[in-house]
Amino acid sequence: MRGASGIIDEVDEARKVVEKLAGELETRGVAVKTFHDDKSKSQNENLNAIVNFHNKQQRELDVSVHFNAYEQKSGPMGCEVLYVSQQTLASKVSSAIASVGFINRGAKKRTDLFFLNKTAKPAILLEICFVDSQADCDIYDEMFDEICDNIASVLGGEDEDEVSPGPPTTEVLFHTVGRCSYFGGPDDMGVSDDEGLAFIQKVEDAPHLFLPEDTPGTEGKGLARKLNPFIHYVACRWDYNVTPKPSMLKDVALVRNTETGLALKAFPADWGPHQNTGRVADLSPCLLNDLGLATDDEVEVIFPYRED
Repeated sequence: MRGASGIIDEVDEARKVVEKLAGELETRGVAVKTFHDDKSKSQNENLNAIVNFHNKQQRELDVSVHFNAYEQKSGPMGCEVLYVSQQTLASKVSSAIASVGFINRGAKKRTDLFFLNKTAKPAILLEICFVDSQADCDIYDEMFDEICDNIASVLGGEDEDEVSPGPPTTEVLFHTVGRCSYFGGPDDMGVSDDEGLAFIQKVEDAPHLFLPEDTPGTEGKGLARKLNPFIHYVACRWDYNVTPKPSMLKDVALVRNTETGLALKAFPADWGPHQNTGRVADLSPCLLNDLGLATDDEVEVIFPYRED
């Protein structure tokens, strides 16, 4: 049985993700068993073979990897994670996948799927992206390794060879603590239609920060409205005498929720907010959400942050 096929093929790509993800989890000390069905002749046989394999294993979580399909289009469609009982985990995994540039369709409860209903352990079903969306497939091809690494970081923790976000190992050039808000993307009506960015002059300067060219709501808009709200980026009132504009795209910042201690890396994207707001940082909508923050909550920003 073959799955969805479009610009890329679901079965071929799902197998690549499974093997890469398994390797990433194993480096984190997580025991993993993978299964690829090469024998079933019908969908019913295939579903039963998959569930039977899972239910024979000693394990804590069942994960099934898939790709979505709808109709051929150039624009983005995004990722989602399906669940019956694992809403929190599904939401975290969906955000992790989306952080590379996909639209985050989020966690979706589905009570009609054989895999989620019949596996005996907690289960989630990943829909990595849409095989018939050119924008999705481009992001998937470019960011494949990071997608798998991000999923593994949610399911199994950081790689043993990586340093969890903490004090930077290099000299701190910028540090601030205070209230925050969010900015950027097609839905941010707080910026003008033609508003640009302080040290990014064109999309090509930092293509990883922007939505695909034909994303609805971005046509003819300035760079601020073209920012991808699902990417982790941050704006602060940087001191260009210490961190000159050309250097801002060479490193990442560490942004920390001071109440919970949760910290995530983010790309510097702009200068702001205005000091009259009483805030010290503007975050991307996704970063604000992933850090569990709301407008006017307190954050700490450290730049640069390097995991040497």
